Amino acid sequence: MHGVLDEHPVDFLSNSLEIAMSGAILTPRQPNSVGSVLLPLVLISALSAAVVIQSGIVRMSGVADLPPPQTISVAAGRFAYRQPGEFYRAGYAVDGPKADYEMTSPLTIMKYQVSTKDYDACVADGACPARESATPSRSDMPVTGVSHDDATMFARWFSKKSGGIWRLPSDVELAFAAGQKFPDDALGIDPDNRNPALRWLADYEREAARKRSKEPAPLAYGSFGENEHGLADFAGNIWEWTTTCNRRVDLVKQGQEVTTEACGVYITAGKHRSPLSSFIRDPKSGGCSVGVPPDHVGFRLVEDRRWYAPLLFSIGAL
Repeated sequence: MHGVLDEHPVDFLSNSLEIAMSGAILTPRQPNSVGSVLLPLVLISALSAAVVIQSGIVRMSGVADLPPPQTISVAAGRFAYRQPGEFYRAGYAVDGPKADYEMTSPLTIMKYQVSTKDYDACVADGACPARESATPSRSDMPVTGVSHDDATMFARWFSKKSGGIWRLPSDVELAFAAGQKFPDDALGIDPDNRNPALRWLADYEREAARKRSKEPAPLAYGSFGENEHGLADFAGNIWEWTTTCNRRVDLVKQGQEVTTEACGVYITAGKHRSPLSSFIRDPKSGGCSVGVPPDHVGFRLVEDRRWYAPLLFSIGAL
């Protein structure tokens, strides 16, 4: 992604096709030969490379406009994960299922939330709308007052400026990085108990315990410590946007599910999960579906290192 390419994209594609064709011509009587197997792979690689280069994702000079952010890497592994959303069985609300989840690849994520300085640079470039917060523009101050839509626009701008492919994390990715600091919102009520009063009481007690933060204003990096992976400030007084849509899941017998997704409402995570409409910048002003609203919303990004991520980015799929 950061390398220097000496050939023009069209020449690169042309040369690749010639190589592929020459390989096919050399072995016309061996349909199962290496050349016949490599032909489609070379063609796909050549076409993908040309699209990526023409889209400007791979820089011909290999020079990024912005320095890389400070990140942490969490090795692939398994962890206990409770699914987000609203779950019902026979019309009664129940806790979401919890099971071991396997992350098959390492996760690279920003150590700190995106700063006001970086976000304001995106605004100055005309690529992001202004934030709705009065926090000073500093490199060690997390940005707040931004919607899911704003965060997505910043991720695209940052990707182009930094030379990498950056995007918002999914709920499961953020949970994996947050480790022991990620909240478990389960009420612990027996799912086979059909007395709704028990859940109402437990839910009331939980919401009553969720008080506003003692530190209502955003604080500088490091104010809320690090978790076991080195991720900083998660579950402080800033909830973080994810790409995961809120959903209602009706659990029925024999392991079947009926799921209804609301993809205009996304999961934010912090001290607890909170679904918010994609355009909300200040959760205290409205837009929180249930429960005590977050103090603030901000975000951090993950680096997408899948080999086909540049192609997805170029067609707007990231």
